[in-house]
Amino acid sequence: MDRNLSTDKHNVAQLILLLAGLTAIAPLAIDAYLPAMPLMASEFAVSIHDIELSLSLFLAGFAVGQLTGGPLSDHFGRRRVIFVGLTLFCIASMGIVLSHTLYGLWIWRVIQAIGGGMAIVNSSAVIRDISSGRDSARYLSHMAIIMMIAPLIAPLIGTLCLYLAGWHSIFIVLFVYALLIGLLLHRLLPETRQISTHKTSALRRYIEVLSHRKALAYLAAQSFTYGGLFSFITASPSVYMVYFGVSASVYPFLFGINVVMMIVVNRINVRLLLFYDPPCLLRLGQIIQVITGVLMLMYILISPDPALSMIVFGIMIFIGSQALIVSNAIASTVEFFPRSSATATAVLGSFGFLSGAASGLLVSSLGDGSLWPMITVMTGCAVAGLTLKTLILRSCRHNPQIKNGC
Repeated sequence: MDRNLSTDKHNVAQLILLLAGLTAIAPLAIDAYLPAMPLMASEFAVSIHDIELSLSLFLAGFAVGQLTGGPLSDHFGRRRVIFVGLTLFCIASMGIVLSHTLYGLWIWRVIQAIGGGMAIVNSSAVIRDISSGRDSARYLSHMAIIMMIAPLIAPLIGTLCLYLAGWHSIFIVLFVYALLIGLLLHRLLPETRQISTHKTSALRRYIEVLSHRKALAYLAAQSFTYGGLFSFITASPSVYMVYFGVSASVYPFLFGINVVMMIVVNRINVRLLLFYDPPCLLRLGQIIQVITGVLMLMYILISPDPALSMIVFGIMIFIGSQALIVSNAIASTVEFFPRSSATATAVLGSFGFLSGAASGLLVSSLGDGSLWPMITVMTGCAVAGLTLKTLILRSCRHNPQIKNGC
């Protein structure tokens, strides 16, 4: 690691800002093209559910990129893997612009996601390389704020591009953004990888995490809550713009209020952590999601003509609870792996995106133009996450002789 970097606060601040910008590529690539989905479906002469499938494919590719990018960076260095990932992302972004078929869109979105996952998974690794303790926590908090702001503005950016130059311009903007981040990182990012004397293989680290019973419980909680989140993200364009007839200019605001709710709940979570431990708040978030999902299902069952305002309000509560679940699931998991926290984080992230891909695929396949597929899958994910986590933790309590985390 470049020692000057660790002592120059100005350079560190610049680097943290760039790493936050790198991390923002994921929500930008996921959310920016949501307002354009109906138009893209019309241009490709397919249903909107076929376009929604591209989001599920992106999430699956992103998970693969995360799982491969971490071990590769430990072996070849952070810089190389970040730049390889950004190069793939840029090439794929232009491939999407030039695509004339649905299959071309799907293929390039997978390649784009793999590149993005390879690059972004190294952001937190670089921060751990150059800092520790409170400094590291503070830097990661700054990145978390960017992660919440990015999905708030991404649909607005997409809508602006859509009205000014068509849906192709959204992916041109993503290309330019990734290229700019790459050029700046090339100038400011030193190689921060620490050469370790411990020769633990990546596979052994992954096995260690996946064989830990309590870690699996929190992994289930986070994975299924990601499934609920991406069920909404995948179906929201068709639900809001097709079912309710909301315009593309209003859609970003209905989408964005969920992000605002997550930011508010995140701040509440920080305060509550002064009095309650993370597993307790994690369970609270899961219970809120289950209750909200069940109430929404009951509402659309008894109401022949559901009101947009009621659905928006219910989704706000459901998505806002995400802030209680995700952060506390991560905190509860990495506590078990002080020497493999990066691997544990990569497992959490990749399984979350895989769950999101599966739920998004399920919502798209069940899509019938009504609210039922989205609300049902969201509620099912919430129930499954709470149930599975509870059963795993209960098995640990009832079998204290079992090793590996119980």
